[in-house]
Amino acid sequence: MENVRVLIIGSGPAGYTAAIYTSRANLQPVLYEGIEPGGQLTTTTEVENFPGYPEGIDGPQMMADIRKQAQRFGAELRSGIITKVDLSSRPFHVIVDGSKEIVAESLIIATGASAKYLGLPSETKFRGQGVSACATCDGFFYRKKDVAVVGGGDTACEEATYLASLCRKVYLIVRKPFLRASKAMQERVFNTPNIEVLFEHNTAEVLGDESGVTGALLHKTDGSERKIEISGFFLAIGHHPNTELFAGQLELDAEGYIKVEGGSSRTSVEGVFAAGDVKDPHYRQAITAAGSGCIAALDCERFLLR
Repeated sequence: MENVRVLIIGSGPAGYTAAIYTSRANLQPVLYEGIEPGGQLTTTTEVENFPGYPEGIDGPQMMADIRKQAQRFGAELRSGIITKVDLSSRPFHVIVDGSKEIVAESLIIATGASAKYLGLPSETKFRGQGVSACATCDGFFYRKKDVAVVGGGDTACEEATYLASLCRKVYLIVRKPFLRASKAMQERVFNTPNIEVLFEHNTAEVLGDESGVTGALLHKTDGSERKIEISGFFLAIGHHPNTELFAGQLELDAEGYIKVEGGSSRTSVEGVFAAGDVKDPHYRQAITAAGSGCIAALDCERFLLR
């Protein structure tokens, strides 16, 4: 059994930033990188909106830089997956890869959230080459081009209207005969001339070549088929917070995101802190995740000093 002062679960911008701050505070953090070291940014291409990179930077390279910075200050970064946690008493008991046991005085959770996809092989094939789950992140690359957004809720409508300000045309692909979005969001969509709503359509295949996405094959509920020519294919059918490990132990909201106190990172269990997309259903940006990693590290440091 191993004892650590600060255990960080997750390795995206939130986890690595928490590691930078806690290691500089001489708290000897141990971070487990999980199933996707570097988080969702490792599946993106160029990142242009993260401060400090005026020419933009490749997503995996940016995460490698932040990781290296955490290591520079002495954070111990390990491969491995946390398979069980017991938060019923401090210190907390954690199992890694089903066997190794760690006892932690404090815990920073930065396990992120996973975008929901349709499950099409072609969608997976072109992920990062025209298929995206974040219009705010990637919309800039499709200026004056035609794109499609899948979904019928508020998020889909928000992303469609955002993309409409950049792109020549936006197809909103909705499987139902109506939008689930609020009345105000529906009006924004219907009043935006370069958005075409395709009701009762499902995506059968994302089309493309070596250059990336070129179109999509759609099936309508009446049995008809339609091909659209697009350069970008955006999913807006929701995210799933990676909180299964903590269900029944931490207070979660209705969608499964970890609840925190006010503007802090403090969870319902003293000594457990949350950072990044795992507690953020709204913004989901690399910079907000990194900022919340800083907050979690400072909250954790103050807790341990107290």
